[in-house]
Amino acid sequence: MNKLIFIFACTITLLTACKSKTVEKQIYVIPELTYSVTAKVDVSDNYFGTVVQDPYRWLENDTAKDVAAWVKEQNELTGSFLSQIPFRNKIKSRLEEIYNYTRITSVVKAGDYVLYVKNDGLQNQPVIYKKKGESGREEIFIDPNSLSSDGTVAVNLIGISKDKRFVAYSKSVSGSDWQEIFVKEVASGKDLSDHLKNAKFTDAAWFGSGFFYSRFPEPEIGKELQAINQYHRVYYHRLGELQDKDLLIYEDKEHPLRYNNVSVSEDNKYLFLYVAEGTDGFECHYKLADLNKGGFIPLFTGFANKSTVIEHQNGLFYVRTDIDAPNYRLVAFNPKMPGKKNWKEIIPEKKYLLLQVYSMGSKLYAMYLQDVGSHLYQFGFDGKLEKEIEFPVICSAKIEYGNKDEDQFFYSFESFTYPTSFYSFDVKTGTQNLFFKADVKFDPSTFGLKQVFYSSKDSTKVPMFILYKKGMKSDGNNPVLLYGYGGFNIGETPNFSPSIITLLEYGAVYAVANLRGGNEYGEDWHKAGMLLNKQNVFNDFIAAAEYLINEKYTSPARLGIFGGSNGGLLVGACMIQRPDLFKVAIPEVGVMDMLRYQKFTVGFGWAPEYGSSEDSIHFRNLYAYSPLHNLKGGVEYPATLVTTSDHDDRVVPAHSFKFIATLQEKQKGENPVLIRIETKAGHGVGKPVSKIIEETADRWAFFLYNTQTQVN
Repeated sequence: MNKLIFIFACTITLLTACKSKTVEKQIYVIPELTYSVTAKVDVSDNYFGTVVQDPYRWLENDTAKDVAAWVKEQNELTGSFLSQIPFRNKIKSRLEEIYNYTRITSVVKAGDYVLYVKNDGLQNQPVIYKKKGESGREEIFIDPNSLSSDGTVAVNLIGISKDKRFVAYSKSVSGSDWQEIFVKEVASGKDLSDHLKNAKFTDAAWFGSGFFYSRFPEPEIGKELQAINQYHRVYYHRLGELQDKDLLIYEDKEHPLRYNNVSVSEDNKYLFLYVAEGTDGFECHYKLADLNKGGFIPLFTGFANKSTVIEHQNGLFYVRTDIDAPNYRLVAFNPKMPGKKNWKEIIPEKKYLLLQVYSMGSKLYAMYLQDVGSHLYQFGFDGKLEKEIEFPVICSAKIEYGNKDEDQFFYSFESFTYPTSFYSFDVKTGTQNLFFKADVKFDPSTFGLKQVFYSSKDSTKVPMFILYKKGMKSDGNNPVLLYGYGGFNIGETPNFSPSIITLLEYGAVYAVANLRGGNEYGEDWHKAGMLLNKQNVFNDFIAAAEYLINEKYTSPARLGIFGGSNGGLLVGACMIQRPDLFKVAIPEVGVMDMLRYQKFTVGFGWAPEYGSSEDSIHFRNLYAYSPLHNLKGGVEYPATLVTTSDHDDRVVPAHSFKFIATLQEKQKGENPVLIRIETKAGHGVGKPVSKIIEETADRWAFFLYNTQTQVN
């Protein structure tokens, strides 16, 4: 590779601009960059008669020495650019200040004890604490920060024993999805000898003197973060025994790419086996609870729907299902007579999405999503609506912990300018107590929030949140950062982020488009943005940008877009389809190679959402929008900062590597196109706070600098 040549012009103030994609008065001169020439190889694939070149395939081997050298060069170039942005350190300092607040992220009960996950401020990893009762003395239960010097070991509680004596927890290293499972006694805080490896995508479902969990065979050394994961098996682990003594409960040798997980009914009478081919649709099988291998009886078969047993009571299974109900409903039936004609409808399908149903005490609690805001209702087991548990703002709410044998549960809610708060709720009396409320160093009264509905290309009405600093002028000159995801049945509900508050403080507007492909309006909304309908998602995002421009929030010279994972795909596709519409693009850990994504780790599981290039019809659809394959020479693409991580074993970094190498080759004009590659980090979960702050400072600095935003 040629040696990097980096030329960075001095920053000047108030230079009159003459370029079409800049604002009238230019604050910063964007530096001229000369990129290293990434080596090419002669590799191609033939898809149903279409030959597709893949000259940067060698970058898929991210553990190779030549790839490591390429990564080093790219990071040096990006680091040199970002370090010379004059206000980058100022943004970082403000992020450190606003992140330095005490926050809780989850609460569960274990008998007399309350366990909760709390960060005192700038700790790299949150600490798990325990109290005896809500007002007891706080004690450290598990401190992940003591497990590594750089804060790259994350810990999660994954299951509490039925007798409330023990808790299983997982450890993951450097952001990987691989889990090691351990067990701790709640009262004493003592670790047991149990240590399980090779677990992934699993909880601990307690039964008797142990628990069920799922794991893959041990991966090949050196291929842990790349090789495709096959044969997800269910085991039972008995406390105190070595892992090689674990009982194999379920395996499927004929379908090595399926996911298999077992849950246990709260009354310990039934096991439920959930089988999925990917991220959409799953089967449900059941049997009387025992430790015998196999013997599961089909309850819901096929992968076209999603049906979950939420309760067993008086011989009936209570099931949340989307069968004949794209917004979901709750039905009950005797498992010996599971046919639809025998179903009793408890909570019928309604206009809005039934997100989840919980059984707590003697009541049912239904969480709905109504125009992207959470609403919680209390029902009797006969389906009679009794009352709504009201929230003070449009928000995202979550039941943190509940049990049908207890009359108390915990819930949380948050919104864009309302940090997460936790309450306990008494089922019998209806009273609730504040358990925790965060105190963040900002003034929420200085910000405004709008929810608008705009028309997409096919006239579909799409909701969007717009968050701004009060006093904003609608003159088309505001820097706007537009975020989206649009996939996998995941909705973008209001959530609190100190990093977004920081961005708003510097005068930017933040918009969240609720694109098709998510769950905002149930399965119909999801299906309208998946498989052969995926272009609808990109059209929705492009229409959101056009709305923001037409309504004078911003202009193409001040508009940025960003998103992660499937949202990274969104950003990549839209910046290619409409490069004229955006000044900045930040695709994070994105799925950029739509023809080969299924060949790495767990990518095969996304085929129900995207389709696979191994099918001729889906190949043509994927090839039409795949970001990697639609970059063209002679086009001025937006200023682009691609981000990825070396330990991302969900969306492997090869996606981002190949995309940026191609973009640097094709780019015309002065807009910088760079990649930021984080070390000892993964897809995002468990990322240390220090790395989050560094990455966010770089992201905001890049966006504000390239949109010519003056940061005071």
